[in-house]
This record gives sequence, C-alpha cells and structure tokens, in this order.
Amino acid sequence: MKFAIRLIIFYFFNVTFVLASPCVILISFDGFRWDYLNRGLTPNLVSFASKGVRAISLEPSFPSGTFPNHYSIVTGLYPENHGIIGNHIFNPFYKTVFSLRDSNAVTDPRWYLGEAIWETARRQGILTASFFWPGSELTLEYRRPDYFVPFNSKIPYKKRIDSVIQWLKLPYEKRPKFITLYFEETDKKGHDFGPNSPQVDSAIKICDNLFGYFLEKLKNIQFLDSVNIIVVSDHGMTEIHPNQIINLSKFLQVGEIKANSYGYLVSISGNKDSISKVYNILKQNENNFNVYRRNDLPKNLNFSQNPLIGEVVVLPEFGWIVAIDSSEYTYKVKATHGFDNHWLDMHGVFIAGGPAFKQNYTTGTLRNIDIYPLICKILNIVPRQNIDGKIECIEYILR
Repeated sequence: MKFAIRLIIFYFFNVTFVLASPCVILISFDGFRWDYLNRGLTPNLVSFASKGVRAISLEPSFPSGTFPNHYSIVTGLYPENHGIIGNHIFNPFYKTVFSLRDSNAVTDPRWYLGEAIWETARRQGILTASFFWPGSELTLEYRRPDYFVPFNSKIPYKKRIDSVIQWLKLPYEKRPKFITLYFEETDKKGHDFGPNSPQVDSAIKICDNLFGYFLEKLKNIQFLDSVNIIVVSDHGMTEIHPNQIINLSKFLQVGEIKANSYGYLVSISGNKDSISKVYNILKQNENNFNVYRRNDLPKNLNFSQNPLIGEVVVLPEFGWIVAIDSSEYTYKVKATHGFDNHWLDMHGVFIAGGPAFKQNYTTGTLRNIDIYPLICKILNIVPRQNIDGKIECIEYILR
C-alpha cells in the first residue's frame, strides 16, 4: 500500500514537473509583411491568432534586413549594438567583409556581439535547438544551440517541420525547450515578383499550409496544447520603381573613399579630408535623399553607435533607392526592404499562442527587440541586462 502511494506521488510529481517546464517554438516567415494576414489567404494563421495573441504589426529594427532583424529578435539588441548592421558589412579596420552568402563569414563569431537566447538558455541549463536562424551556426560551440542545422535552402519545408517534431519526441531529458524554425518563401517571391503579385499570394498560402501542417503534427504527438508558439517575420517588403533609383556615383569621385550601397542606404568610409568633401557635395545635392554624418543620424533609427557604420550615410526618401550604379537595382528585383523601420511597409507579423499567452487578444504594434526578454520570461530564465528590449513593453500579452 505504502509503495503504491509512493508510486502515485512520484508519478504526480514528475507529471507536474514536466507540465511546469515551458517550451517555446519561434517560427519566422521571412519577409511576411504585416498585412499579408489580411488577404484572406491564411486560415490557419488567422485561426491560431484568434485563439491567442495578434499584434497589428511587428516593428523591425533599422536597417530592416534579414540578418540584422533575426539577430535582434533573439538578442533583444538593436543592430548597432549586436554588430550585424546589415546583410553585407565592410569592416574598414580589418578590410574584411560579411555577407549572408558567405558561409565562412556567417559562422564567424567575431561579427556577432551580444548574447542570443539559446546562449542565455544554455547557461541556465535549458536545452535549445534551431532549424535555421541567423547566428545559430557559429564556430564556437558554446555560442550555438545544443541542436542545430546549418542553413541549406534546398531542405524541403515539410522536412524542416518533421525534424522539429522529432526533437520534440526525444526523451524528456534530451528534449529542447526552445526551438527556432525558419521559412524563406515569402521573402524570395517578394523580391522576385513584388508584394502585390500572384506569386506572393501563392507564397502566403504555402506558409499558411505549412503552419497548418505543423499544428497537425503537434496535435498528433499531443503537444499542441502544451507548447508556446510565436510566429514572427523579420521585415516587410515594398516595391521598387526603376525610375526612382538615385545614382550617386557622380558625387563620389572624391579622394580616397569606399562606398557600399544597399539600396536602403549608402555607407561611405574614407580619410578625413575625403569624407568632408563627399559630405559637402552630397549635402549640396540632396534630392529625394538625405545625407548624414554617422553621429547625426536620426535618433529614432538607433543606428549611430557602431564604428562599422560609415562616417557618412545616405538614406533615400520613401519610394526611392540609393545606389552607386544606376543599373544596380534596375530589373534585378521587383521589391526590397531595409528602409526606415517606422515605414509600415517594413513591418512584419507577430502572432502567438499557448499556455503562457492571453486568449483572443489583439494589441498594437510590437517591437522585435522586446521578444528576447519575453521568451526569457516564459522560460523562467534571467535575461541579459544590457539589452535594448524591455519586458514592460510586451509582458502584458502574457496571462
């Protein structure tokens, strides 16, 4: 009798412990603009959001690019502070280049400052996993998730989901409690065809079907009601007009400078005299763009405190592209991003559901830098204190 009572108590304690150990799955649909949910193409996402939390939009950090914002989401830092200030970065001190297409660069921990959520969790004894996320495959083992898959766009979307399900089916002591999952479909189609194209509508449907597939898989392993799911996107998308590309090359024939063009900005480095000359020339010719010295960039961009940002920065006005070669963007892509993160076209999505979240709750625009402290709170771990995100700005969406 006593043995049976002890067995019941032991069983109850362990079941309670398992239920009390939260799990968070963070899903990114790259380039999924905030208003894509309003097109009547996403029944699975909208249904999930209606039972949980839905924000009007998710405000990215500046620049509103893929690598900077995925890393802001998992560090709670602005790009100027976590170091990934663009998809392509030039280091004028070491004459090195970071590019999202360079596997050696994207795995080099020297580019990545701050601490990603999987590092925070690992330090506090929580297993983590990532099926793709910028910064998840660094060469330093202790800066990676416990389980991770190097980025490979050829891996089918459903296989990515099936792999996450396999992680969740691991024995409890080996099972990750924080997992990331990434899909690039809407970003690819947005660049190639524009956000208002039939191809993007098809991409939206693909993402929604994938989400429905994921929920069904979670239901099959009886995890659907016990995991916390957060769906985000890193940025939005806006159309490019070939007659609104500003060619700055004629203004840059000055001394020893290096100009890097990204469409949403031109970053210029060089010696003191050359920088002064090019700044004055650009300032005198401002038309559909604005030129700043790095320290004078608008405060609300939070983009002036990193030495890898050029001494002079050119930003286009809404609807325009700045380039150092007029053919640089013409006909290559139909739409892009990276612009002022306050422009609504740059905003992404945020929906969430699970035992930690309120039900049937709609809120205004959220900031992506606040997601890191939110996840820390759900996982009951202590976040880094030197972050830009604030739990007070987002914790109200929790129960």
